[in-house]
This record gives sequence, structure tokens and C-alpha cells, in this order.
Amino acid sequence: MWFNKNKNTPQKSIHEIRFVVLDTETTGFSFYKDRILCIGALSIQNNSIAVRNTFEVYVNQNIYNKETAKIHGILKNSKKELLEEKEALLQFLDYLGDAIIIAHHAMFDIQMLNHALERQGLPELKNEYIDTSHLYKKTLLKSNLLIKKKQYSLDELAEKFSISKEDRHTALGDAYITAIAFLKIVALLKQKKEVTLKLLLK
Repeated sequence: MWFNKNKNTPQKSIHEIRFVVLDTETTGFSFYKDRILCIGALSIQNNSIAVRNTFEVYVNQNIYNKETAKIHGILKNSKKELLEEKEALLQFLDYLGDAIIIAHHAMFDIQMLNHALERQGLPELKNEYIDTSHLYKKTLLKSNLLIKKKQYSLDELAEKFSISKEDRHTALGDAYITAIAFLKIVALLKQKKEVTLKLLLK
């Protein structure tokens, strides 16, 4: 079940589809040298965030980076309950199921997860995904006077949509900001045309 290609079809109403919004906190940006310290996720279905069914695990790792710890605040001797990497991944896969993944700069999180899965002898993710940085650009007017940036940060989306950044740089906090931004983006797109899964994945 975990690794089958997503069975959602472009014809299915987006309100029927289960999305899982995820974020990872890591020791750095290298897919090979760095490690995942925390996975945070929550689900969206029927245009609603399931706030009572969130997911968050902290991962026991030997690798540690004092510089990135200044950003995410996960300390080496943290008193949080830590899971071994394989157990953390298995729990996340159970939560994810065949949902469509939503993430900001999604390929980073997906690649970090895939490299962790490979280390643990598990197949890579096959779920379809939506990147909110890319999706946000669909809401911008087409104009010679407006130059679209290649990427938009999560901070920029939070400011654009007046989303609180109180829990910024925690995995679950960033997932929550991303989820709200996603719903705001979909609402803007609905003002222009019918929003289908095909449009979101395009």
C-alpha cells in the first residue's frame, strides 16, 4: 500500500482526495551526508485541515550540525522521544498511505526521505506531489510588468496570506503554514477557473 503509484485520478473531485502536507527538519542540505531530524505532517481532505490527526516524529541520528540547529532548534541532547530512522519512516509511511504529498520546495523533502528509505532498504516514495512554491505562481497575473521569481519562500507565502509564523522552522509548524497557504492558493485559483487535480499537478 505504501509504495503503489497514487490511484487518484485527474477526474476525481479535489474535495474527495486526501492530501498529506509534510515538512522535514534536517542537519543540512546534502542528500548523502545529512540526515532527517524530524518529520512533521498533517492531512487535508474536503478543504479542511485535520488538526486532530497530525503526525510528528523526532529521529535519532549520529550526525549533528550546530549551525542548522540554530534554525530548527533541535538540540543534540534533546529530551524529546527519539525514534530510530527506520521506525520513524515506517510510521510516516503508515500515515501517508496513498495520499498526494504537498510540500514547499517539495523535491528537497521527498529526496531526503527517499535517501533515508534507501539507507533502510525500503522502496522510494511513489506518491504524486504538489509544490506550493510552484503552485503559487499559477495565481500571479501574466504581465510583462511582473517578473515571476523562480522560487518563492515559505516566509513570502506566509506574509502574502497573513499566516502566523509563530512555529516557523519546526517540521509540523512549517507543514501547517504550507497547508494554509495551499488552501489560500486553491481559493485564488477557483476565482479564475475550475480547480481539478490535473491543474494542481500540472
